[in-house]
Amino acid sequence: MIEHVGGAVIPTGFDVPVEPLRRAAHYTGEQGCIAEARSFTAHFVDQLRTEWCARIEDRAVEEVLLVVSELVTNADRHSNGPYILELEGTDASLSIWVYDSSAALPRRYPRDPERVGRHGLEIVHALAERVTVERVPVGKRVCAVVKLIRG
Repeated sequence: MIEHVGGAVIPTGFDVPVEPLRRAAHYTGEQGCIAEARSFTAHFVDQLRTEWCARIEDRAVEEVLLVVSELVTNADRHSNGPYILELEGTDASLSIWVYDSSAALPRRYPRDPERVGRHGLEIVHALAERVTVERVPVGKRVCAVVKLIRG
């Protein structure tokens, strides 16, 4: 809500959303799902900019899209079924959850510039403020929290 006092516009604080923005999408693992997940995430970031008036730097958007790509690619490669991408964000951070049907926890390999492939989790850890992995009744959930504001 905005009050107008003596011609001045004064934000009252009530125009800021109270609950984080949340969205989820389900993917079958068919060709094109990773691109769809990136597109879904880009649209979500646009909604954060609009609904939360979030000032998100382009670099933060690129990092979020890379984290989503890596997590969804891992789910696509290592599970035997569909997976879910869930996003929750405010003007300060975005939490990315990927649920898949595999109970096998992902392995983070030691840094090795000579190794071809298997750098996904290393990249996620480098870009995210926090990464957690836990088993759920139907497989596992990987969560990465990415800061949207650089200080």
